[in-house]
Amino acid sequence: MDKPVISEETLVAPVVIPGITEKSATGPAYLVLGGISFSHFLNDTMQSLIPSVYPILKENYALDFAQIGMITLAFQVTASLLQPVVGYVTDSKPQPFSLAVGMGFTFVGLLLLSGAHSYAMILVAAALIGLGSAVFHPESARIARMASGGRYGFAQSVFQVGGNFGAAMGPLLAALIIVPFGQPSIAWFSSIAFVAIVLLVQIGRWYRPRIVPRKSAAQIRSPEAPTRARTMVALAVLIVLVFSKFIYMSSLTSYYTFYLIEKFHVSTQTSQLLLFVFLGAVAIGVYFGGPIGDRFGRRYVIWLSILGVLPFTLLLPFANLAGTVALTVVIGVILSSAMPAIIVFAQELMPHRLGMISGMFFGFAFGAAGLGAALLGEVADAKGIEFVYRVCAFLPAIGLLAMFLPKMPKNQHV
Repeated sequence: MDKPVISEETLVAPVVIPGITEKSATGPAYLVLGGISFSHFLNDTMQSLIPSVYPILKENYALDFAQIGMITLAFQVTASLLQPVVGYVTDSKPQPFSLAVGMGFTFVGLLLLSGAHSYAMILVAAALIGLGSAVFHPESARIARMASGGRYGFAQSVFQVGGNFGAAMGPLLAALIIVPFGQPSIAWFSSIAFVAIVLLVQIGRWYRPRIVPRKSAAQIRSPEAPTRARTMVALAVLIVLVFSKFIYMSSLTSYYTFYLIEKFHVSTQTSQLLLFVFLGAVAIGVYFGGPIGDRFGRRYVIWLSILGVLPFTLLLPFANLAGTVALTVVIGVILSSAMPAIIVFAQELMPHRLGMISGMFFGFAFGAAGLGAALLGEVADAKGIEFVYRVCAFLPAIGLLAMFLPKMPKNQHV
């Protein structure tokens, strides 16, 4: 006889029921999806400002690189490590207006950063902005799933692509506004946080009546669902795949401009333009990865995205300038298409822990990117930037681990 997916103590906790509320509509709630994606855009725009203002902070406060690293650590500890904790808490007791509260932390953090007169205040400001990001991601991913109308991959893609565009926009806005006008101009970006708060309050009003007690639904595990042991193995595989993906992505997002300047002697302006081309390709891949997974299956998308990019990463270190640009576009589109499929696959493995799973994977992805950037920087200092790309070219081979991902019940669209 089949047993419930969740334990008895979690059955009485309030939560959004995947089988009922997510598919109760005739299709995706496009207005909500658009709102949560735009909020993601605003959130990631603001958080991407932090590394963009490092040169200003370094000069204003005579900071060394170790102190700059501590600012990154203060931000990442709250932004990545707290996400699973926030997700776990909201799984047990959903908070419809927690997103607006989280954005309030970002609002205060930006104001503190703009007027900081000490290194300690900078650390507090970075931690607050990270805390706002940690609160935002798990619950917003859950809302995107609720608004999907059953098109989970599509909804996840729409949600994530907003963050990708925000991450690309932050450095550009920093160059246009903060660099010419200095540290106090960071306060202007608090207006973005205020807009996001207003929008997230409205989304919270949509979310609140859709929270129902878990006990009102009978969530019975399908006979085709993987066992607990296989579920744990699958989650471990997905985490390793995220690690390989984001380490490689860090090699491009953090060091691509230096690679172009050193190898092809392009100008700094040209290298920045080509970096935006790559980031645009990443956004395209994220957008299409989810719907393709809905249509053909997420396991196939994960296979193709991680392992399928291997021939192109192996060619990249030996290409000329035109070939490098073309290859990075292909790599960006293919590799980034995996993330929506990975998140939805993980959610389907543990549908009673949507917030915790979303927070864990978003947090781990962010942490892996930061760790990857630091490690690759050390390698680049020791062996050269071209050596980094020759070594990282083999990372997608880890995609072979996707063979250990289980087949999921067809009614779960995995």
